[in-house]
Amino acid sequence: MLLRLFKTFVVVFLFMSFFISGQLVWAKRPPEIRNQDDLNISQDMHAQDLSGREFVKFDLRGINFKDSDLSGAVFNNSNLTNAQFNGADMHDSLAYATNFENTDLSDANLTNALLMESTFVNTKIDGADFTDAVLSRIQQKQLCSIASGTNSNTGIDTEYSLGC
Repeated sequence: MLLRLFKTFVVVFLFMSFFISGQLVWAKRPPEIRNQDDLNISQDMHAQDLSGREFVKFDLRGINFKDSDLSGAVFNNSNLTNAQFNGADMHDSLAYATNFENTDLSDANLTNALLMESTFVNTKIDGADFTDAVLSRIQQKQLCSIASGTNSNTGIDTEYSLGC
């Protein structure tokens, strides 16, 4: 009798834990969108302190990040088409597989940034500082072909910072 009661208890416990766990799993948000609501993204994000923020798989097309502090920010798999980052501090940022098409990075500080697998089609980089940024050789050649100017904050030429 005691064994039968124990078996019933185990079956009920497993049955309940399966359904309760399933409900808890559905309630969790994917890690790439956990802080989306906290960021209060708008079209005008200029001159804001967004250092260390995560923008993973975000659609940030056309957003104005001009003169913002984005040091240590993460932009993995994000769409930054037509965004404005002129004068932004993006040192130590991470932008893996991010789309910078038609983006304005002029006078941005991208020192020590990790930019692997990102695309830079028609990107403005006049005066951007890429010192010690990690780029693929193909990206580096592409950016060297359009590099010009000197960063107003670091005093480093864009060509020099890319190792052209």
